[in-house]
Amino acid sequence: MSDIRGHVASGFEPVRDVFAETFEAGEELGAGFSAILDGEVVVDIQGGKTSRAGDRDWDETTIVPVYSTTKGVSALVIASIIGDLNDGYETPVAEVWPEFAAAGKGDVTIGQLLSHQAGLVGFAEPIDPDLWLDPDGLAAALAELEPLWEPGTAHGYHPSTWGYLAGEIVKRITGRTLGTILREDFCAPAGVDFQIGLPPEDDDRVAELQRPREMPKLGEINAFRKVAFLTKWSSPSRTGSEWRRMEQPAANGHGTAKAVAQLYGIYANGGKHGDKQLIPEDSFRELTRRRVIGDDLVLPFVTEFAAGVMRNNLGIYGPNPETLAHSGWGGSLALGDPDRHLSAAYVMNKQSSHLQGDPRARRLVDALYGCL
Repeated sequence: MSDIRGHVASGFEPVRDVFAETFEAGEELGAGFSAILDGEVVVDIQGGKTSRAGDRDWDETTIVPVYSTTKGVSALVIASIIGDLNDGYETPVAEVWPEFAAAGKGDVTIGQLLSHQAGLVGFAEPIDPDLWLDPDGLAAALAELEPLWEPGTAHGYHPSTWGYLAGEIVKRITGRTLGTILREDFCAPAGVDFQIGLPPEDDDRVAELQRPREMPKLGEINAFRKVAFLTKWSSPSRTGSEWRRMEQPAANGHGTAKAVAQLYGIYANGGKHGDKQLIPEDSFRELTRRRVIGDDLVLPFVTEFAAGVMRNNLGIYGPNPETLAHSGWGGSLALGDPDRHLSAAYVMNKQSSHLQGDPRARRLVDALYGCL
């Protein structure tokens, strides 16, 4: 059996076995998986290496970018401050960010924007790709942009733009950045090892990524998918230190599997972390309720979104349709099951081409539920 490190509570050994089998099959370079049940860490395991050179073991201190799994974390931060607005998620974005009203967007609500209904999946006309490394500048460009469809009439996943939009809204409401609120109000008090905007002193803990060998399967290419994924300017370079330093609340969260499971545990426990109510109950209900379900204009799936986090309509995240979850480019996954008070997260550095439901992650989730 592969050298799997970490903690497994009695009764959860099948999860470790599945994790080990994935390494033995050559499907991993390095990875971590963690699960928390009723406040107890029942699984926190690591395996493999942090680089292709194989010079360092993946251990409990290794962090890795989790890409869009970050969105579910950012959605928690927004929920914690949305009560500052009288109308909460039904507040028009332009009420807190007046420039956003340009090009007919004056009635778009915060809830619509966070559930991928705003039609701002990217830029149809060329932009300088380096603009993605300037959150203020990119947000200003989005404020001027004409939607690709009439907001509120359809939904389509906003893979990168979501983070700049969400980050600007938080800054306009609070005067603080989303990453700052995450650090000061969520992670530092609870010792959670997750950050959006990584300081230089943590660089040596970041696992080296091995990119997928094939493109994601996007289905039939339409105008929306092309704009979101397939132009030369549809995303930034994600290889330099500038990408790590900036805050991109859609995609550049860095953390351990345990940290991601701790944060998604807030979804599993009604807005609480331990005994602390981090999100008011009314805001939590509005965060987690269904806002859209149906054919996604950007992803080749039927998707169901709450206010920034996915709901489990396809059964990818275990058997409970009420589970709140998200996946990230390359295979990362996190979930919070409110009926079982269960959260779990899978992170890795050998990326696959699956947009969601990476088979490695799904096998681990299936094994976890099989132990309950």
